[in-house]
Amino acid sequence: MAEFDTIIANGMVIDGTRLPRYRADIGIKNGKIAKIGRLKSSDATKVLDASGLVVAPGAIDLHTHYDAQLHWDPYCSIGSWHGVTSVTIGNCGFGFAPVHAKDADRAMLSMQRTEAVPYDAMKLSMAFDWETFPQWLDHLDRIPKGLNFINLVPVTPLVSYVMGGWAEAKSRFPNQKEMDEILRLFHEGMQAGAGGWATQRLISDEASVQRDYDGTLMVSDTLPDEFYLTLAKALGQYDRGCTQITQFTKGFEDPEKGVIDDMKFCGRLAELSNRPVMFNAIAVIDEKVRLLTAELATLQELNSKGIPLIGQGVTMRTDFRFTFEEWNLFDNVPAWREATLGTLEERKRKLADPALRKGMREEYDRTKQPKVLGDMAEFIAAEVDSEELKAKYEGLSASQIAEREHKHIVDAILDLSLKDNLRTEWLTPVRNQSAENCKRMLEYPYITAGISDGGAHTKFQTLGAYPTDLLMWMVRDKGYLTLEDAHYHLSYLPAFTAGFKDRGSLREGLAADILVYDLEKLNIKPREIVYDVPPNDWRRVQRAEGYRWIMVNGDVTFE
Repeated sequence: MAEFDTIIANGMVIDGTRLPRYRADIGIKNGKIAKIGRLKSSDATKVLDASGLVVAPGAIDLHTHYDAQLHWDPYCSIGSWHGVTSVTIGNCGFGFAPVHAKDADRAMLSMQRTEAVPYDAMKLSMAFDWETFPQWLDHLDRIPKGLNFINLVPVTPLVSYVMGGWAEAKSRFPNQKEMDEILRLFHEGMQAGAGGWATQRLISDEASVQRDYDGTLMVSDTLPDEFYLTLAKALGQYDRGCTQITQFTKGFEDPEKGVIDDMKFCGRLAELSNRPVMFNAIAVIDEKVRLLTAELATLQELNSKGIPLIGQGVTMRTDFRFTFEEWNLFDNVPAWREATLGTLEERKRKLADPALRKGMREEYDRTKQPKVLGDMAEFIAAEVDSEELKAKYEGLSASQIAEREHKHIVDAILDLSLKDNLRTEWLTPVRNQSAENCKRMLEYPYITAGISDGGAHTKFQTLGAYPTDLLMWMVRDKGYLTLEDAHYHLSYLPAFTAGFKDRGSLREGLAADILVYDLEKLNIKPREIVYDVPPNDWRRVQRAEGYRWIMVNGDVTFE
């Protein structure tokens, strides 16, 4: 019998820990790295020749919403194509367990709005043959998967389950009896294998871009500080696990102070639990360098005291391509929130409503909101569906259309969209093009690379390509990061943060989650639409080039 199942031979090993690169062979047996060194090809059943190639640990994506998608896409392909081999789910406190059978539909409606996961796909693909969180984990164990998962206990379904439903949970805080039951169920989840807990706290109207299906705040948004401090203490009873939190509780009047206050509160959670807290997100927005400076200084201050607050960095150059058929990320503006709720026909009627338009124009004139995606004046009519309208509008910016037609920016965008039956595709500006700012962020050792938001907003974004983008942009093209630095932020630090103790670096005894790629040939292919979402729905994807082999637990998943 061969000593190894597979040998990866002659590769340049980047082990993820920031140790200097070296050339070696890697012997794999039973899904684990059995030996690293000079090995005989005759000792393996299969040999993969990695001459001239980089051999590195698989990327670990700490911010995904694949909870539903993994039921119809077991590889979570937008990530796996780009080298992701492990993920966390349950992020932002959203998920499907625990759940009473009567609330299954409510849970799906919530995910449909807040993360834009198609309702019909969930309805067709998820049997809801579970109720408790341990039963959910058993369910996940039974379905096929092409990568590794850690599931965080999501706060919204947990609290809703105990308090009798979403509406009741939003109407008041848990009483002591309910809090005791919430803690009991949290401990039950941890003992069954949960990796910690996750939540979203977007409390102010200006910040609450992710809302429930009816336009109200999510349950997790409504809970007080004391609730989260108590949950942090509960996590502290375990020598494992982490917390993921998306928090922005203040408005935009003084965003630097607001973010610092939020980060320091998250630091308290890390102190109480003595476990890492993942703060979502540290974004490199070109016009908000002061905010980045404040965030980095706060991370430095807390980590210098031994408080493990980890920033989830947005490292991929980001734009969105969307239509108003399904767009839902303007929920922080009341008029936009109201107009984008409901069926397609209801949307069309409300987007044309003069009173709602007035509110949209006033908010834009006052604050340039909604500004999740940059100034709306810079939106490009990238694709116009109607042949009659295409020649006149396609390729123009909203500001150009507004100037030509003597209209307000909001009216220019919505009038065209309505004429085109809401099928005009708008392309947003890239707000994080500064490689220098990205380099500055990743000089800090407590910021992970990311984030994908994989499984969410799949008609708008393809951020799952972030590992490839980082390696192409910051390592190969700009030379601002070494391969050693890049794979530390892509693999080793995320593994430490989330508690993947058996992976995240290339060392003997660890899981064989391995990338073999040609750095010079790495490429992100153009966006395309694929119809692979049940029953016959679509999503946007971007495939990768340059990866020779991607391996999960010793098995080649893509080549």
